[in-house]
Amino acid sequence: MRAEVLRTVDGLRLPEKYRALLRPGETETDLLGNVHRLPRFFYEIGSWEEAHEIRLAPHFTLAELMLVDCREARLLLSTFPHYVPFAIVLLARFLEDFRREVDAPVFISANGGYRSPAHQVGGAKSIHAWGTAANIYRVGDAFLSDAKSIEKYGVIAASLSPAVFVRSFGREKGQTDDHLHIDLGYVSVTPRECSEAN
Repeated sequence: MRAEVLRTVDGLRLPEKYRALLRPGETETDLLGNVHRLPRFFYEIGSWEEAHEIRLAPHFTLAELMLVDCREARLLLSTFPHYVPFAIVLLARFLEDFRREVDAPVFISANGGYRSPAHQVGGAKSIHAWGTAANIYRVGDAFLSDAKSIEKYGVIAASLSPAVFVRSFGREKGQTDDHLHIDLGYVSVTPRECSEAN
């Protein structure tokens, strides 16, 4: 199944119980004090099987990029339908380019894809809530758990686009020591068929 057959949903039109968890279009302040608007437009996913069938890029299914949010403790967000930000297609495209560049399979951590603003780890302050970040724990046979491997693949990822941010290796806040964190920033996408007017 291809991404263009997915149903696009304006988060402001979802039932209140979903809006309270997804917070579509609301603002959030990041850890540096910058204000960003949370995603408003989502793909509606009807089932876990559907998520496994949907290829956002030749080597990445939607399921790989939404695994953690389907397994979190909040009962409503662990059932279907499920809502994933529209910008996740940009992340999948970047990951496909990265995979081609490293010429090896790329493995996303179990908690390394989309996380809703209600997620217990990071919450709305995490860039994962935009569907534009991935934590990669392995490339081919190489586990990314040391400075050399994280820095090597971080340089490759950063070389693919000036829009890509890669966390440096380390144990301080904002660094990583057991995966490669990449993100495309606080991207919000408005589908062609949708209006941003309330």
